[in-house]
Amino acid sequence: MRWPRIIFIAILVLIFGSLLHYVLPQRDVARITGTEIIRQDFSGLNRIFYAQGDSGNAQTDSRDLRLINTILASGDVMVYRNEDTGFGWPPYFKLDSADLHAEAANLTSTAAAPQWVAITHYGWRSRLLTTYPNAVNIRPVDGPDVTLIPWLSIAILLLLALVLFMAWRIWERFEDRVIDPVRDRAAVSWAKLRDRVSGRR
Repeated sequence: MRWPRIIFIAILVLIFGSLLHYVLPQRDVARITGTEIIRQDFSGLNRIFYAQGDSGNAQTDSRDLRLINTILASGDVMVYRNEDTGFGWPPYFKLDSADLHAEAANLTSTAAAPQWVAITHYGWRSRLLTTYPNAVNIRPVDGPDVTLIPWLSIAILLLLALVLFMAWRIWERFEDRVIDPVRDRAAVSWAKLRDRVSGRR
């Protein structure tokens, strides 16, 4: 009985951890090399990683998608999408993708004269599924070695830890007051029934 419970809890932790890693804000230091708008096709596999189409418009299998092309401080290439989240999930309430696109275009720089920026984003980059993290904010920084402390993510994780701890304590009290007495009564009833059946034999 112990191993199935451990495996079940491990799967729940993995799913919940993956969800947090996807939706919590992350920041990369990068140099913007250009911006573009492409026509993106959506399939059943990658549709869940993109925001819904503009309200009032028909849901289609393709639409225009703003992209921000960058080179990370590590030298790796990273492409971000730039689309509104609206009031959906995750709750970033981003409604300024056009303004962010103009800001990104203005901060474009070359390797000879780099302008480093901190890009706040959520999501994953998958070349297999053709998905991009969604940029929600861009701000200039002094250089590629700047230290960025994720205060918002830390606060959210601490709040979640507090909620989980309180839920665990409530469950423990519920188990002590309700489940254990019912379990004990059931065990006593089962023992009496077994003794009664054994006595008849």
